[in-house]
Amino acid sequence: MTTHNSIRRDRVVDVLAAAGRALHTQEIAERLGVEPGAYTKLQHLLDDLAFDGSIVPLSGQKFRLNKAQAGERTHEVEGPINVNARGFGFVISAGGEGDLFIPQEAMGGALHGDTVLARVVSRSRRGLEGAVVSIVKRRNARITGVLRRRGKSAWVETDDTRIRGPVVLTAGTDGQDGDACVAEITRFPETVDENPEARLLAALGPPGTPEAETAKILIREGVEEAHPPEAVHEADAFGTEVSPEALAGRVDLTHLPLPTIDPEDARDHDDAVWVVRNESGGYTAWIAIADVSHYVKTGTALDDSALGRGTSIYLPDRAIPMLPSALSSKLCSLLPDVTRLCLAIEVEIDASGNPTASRLMEGFMKSRAKLTYPGVARALHLSTEMPTDPAAEAMRDDLQTMFDLAMLLRAKRLRRGALDLDLPEAKIIVDPETRAPIDVEKRSRDPGVAKAYQLIEELMLLANEQVAAWLLARSAPCIFRNHGAPDEAKLERFAAACEVLDVPFEMEDALDPKKLSKFLKRIAKHPRKHVLHGLLLRAMRQAVYEVGNIGHFGLASPAYLHFTSPIRRYPDIVVHRAVRALLHHDTVDQSESANERLRAAASTASGQERKAMEIEREVADLYRALVMQSHIGQVYTGTVTAFVASGAFVSLEKPFVDVLVRQEALGSEFVIDDSGLFAMAPRSGDRVALGDSMLVLVEDVSIERRTVYGRRVRDEEAPAERPQKRRVKTSKRTTDRPAAKTAHGPRTRNVRDRAKTTKKKRR
Repeated sequence: MTTHNSIRRDRVVDVLAAAGRALHTQEIAERLGVEPGAYTKLQHLLDDLAFDGSIVPLSGQKFRLNKAQAGERTHEVEGPINVNARGFGFVISAGGEGDLFIPQEAMGGALHGDTVLARVVSRSRRGLEGAVVSIVKRRNARITGVLRRRGKSAWVETDDTRIRGPVVLTAGTDGQDGDACVAEITRFPETVDENPEARLLAALGPPGTPEAETAKILIREGVEEAHPPEAVHEADAFGTEVSPEALAGRVDLTHLPLPTIDPEDARDHDDAVWVVRNESGGYTAWIAIADVSHYVKTGTALDDSALGRGTSIYLPDRAIPMLPSALSSKLCSLLPDVTRLCLAIEVEIDASGNPTASRLMEGFMKSRAKLTYPGVARALHLSTEMPTDPAAEAMRDDLQTMFDLAMLLRAKRLRRGALDLDLPEAKIIVDPETRAPIDVEKRSRDPGVAKAYQLIEELMLLANEQVAAWLLARSAPCIFRNHGAPDEAKLERFAAACEVLDVPFEMEDALDPKKLSKFLKRIAKHPRKHVLHGLLLRAMRQAVYEVGNIGHFGLASPAYLHFTSPIRRYPDIVVHRAVRALLHHDTVDQSESANERLRAAASTASGQERKAMEIEREVADLYRALVMQSHIGQVYTGTVTAFVASGAFVSLEKPFVDVLVRQEALGSEFVIDDSGLFAMAPRSGDRVALGDSMLVLVEDVSIERRTVYGRRVRDEEAPAERPQKRRVKTSKRTTDRPAAKTAHGPRTRNVRDRAKTTKKKRR
């Protein structure tokens, strides 16, 4: 029998469709098996369907299917399902026809994050409405939350309220009530009335600490900090020094100083550079890159581990390297005054900045110095604020030559249309002893240090483009770094934002890198430049690793790949293997099976890169939330950077964090416009738009949501003195969760394909 709670719209429509004629309400109830107590519920549902136009009411309490809409019901949508905490959801359609609303009773066994196949049932006031037909792919089985115990029963109260619960634990129930925990779903629900079951993976102690919350994230995503013993053993077996046998047949580059230039806290050094000016006015540049592929061979435990990780992960207090430390920070790292193996490219550049010839080689080198960006900036007189570095001072003239070439290359790159987006980045200050976050600052924008970064950036871009061209000329299968043109639908939203901000913008210009670059120059001094850059970044497609080359839109480059960071990125190792095979005149395997392995490696690398970025963002959000616990009750001025379904995000300057001002906290009358560009109070005409300044009172912090909540205050409401700081309970839960938290503010990354401006940059 059909109970009161299980009468579904799609089942009613199915009954009428199968009948092929009008049916009386009682007949519909009989065919559905509706219990007498649910008859009134069925009548209300029939009225709703008739009001939506899905069915047609006839005299005598009869209904028939609306044939005009019947064709829609054959349409099915496949995509991820985004579930609201209240139980309903939306299937995210890739076809552009809009998301498909799924009422709670039609969810079936689907959980938030599953990929589902859903069938269109009707067109209602909400738009297209449907029901889940089947589960195509289950979400990540690992969940985080708080362990709850009552007698012999144990369950997880999930951090993510969009996952139906409680999640009952059927195995591994060690731990104390109230512990932060990670569990793995062992039985997914099959119907809407079921909850998932799971086994406990780890109980992590009291929630709300940096250690417990970071461990939650890493375990949930399957990230293990320790490398597999087999991989560690293979790395250790190479020893601490390059063997004499490994030098045979390689080009001796030890006559070149080849300093490394990195951030002060760099943990590995995988590139070194040298430039000389020629009598003709041109330059010869050498870019030497650690030869990781000499040690990480296909089919080894080292290779399996590196492929599985895909990239190093950088957290505020530590790094999780792709390779064991015996290689990443020792034998492969280009440390000063020790012999190291490298793959190097020598490039001849004319006085106009055009590469005229290049040569790739297997070599060995001995770096003369480990320099830092601040030290180089001081040596080049780009900054007077940075400390003096004697090693950089001794190389001043040579560094000037490098800098001159870099600026020449940069000017040429920008003229061809490479994008130069300037977005602020957060720097989390961590207590060196406790490793707890104590502040969040905007990363230093010292102009001189930024120029020093550009020195290395341009030489890395030069190497990556030259190697891409070299491999293409030899038709060698390889992994490229592709970046497509912006998404036109998202560009329309950006154009609408420009209209709101009174900035002239033509949609067609955004499809041409050169015209888009000119647009960025025009707004370089606009007071809301950072907001515009952030919105434009969201309209950009994400760069991906692929076997076929389509070019790189953001760099205005016809061919681009990653060659310069093999210690921390797996695709660079694949590129090195291709280069070495051609240098050795080996036969390149171009079979379909070889190409399939290459495609799989590219796909895995793209996936692991996205996962690493999401982990880094979430941990950074966690640390921001922890810092803001001591700022509750404080009033700050910030800038509105995004509107989401639940409210507005406001970016504060110091501390450099985002605050979610929920819709009701904007003001009781405010309604967020469908465009997502502003919110308005219809009666008063008061409006808040992107880029506006807003006074915000920090009201609450949710560690579980990694979110800071605030309330808009007017100037006249601001306290004369800031209230005393107070702590927030970390167990406080809030049902509203931001819909697109990582798509705004300082968490977005620069679209420029920086080969190496910081060790965290990926493009």
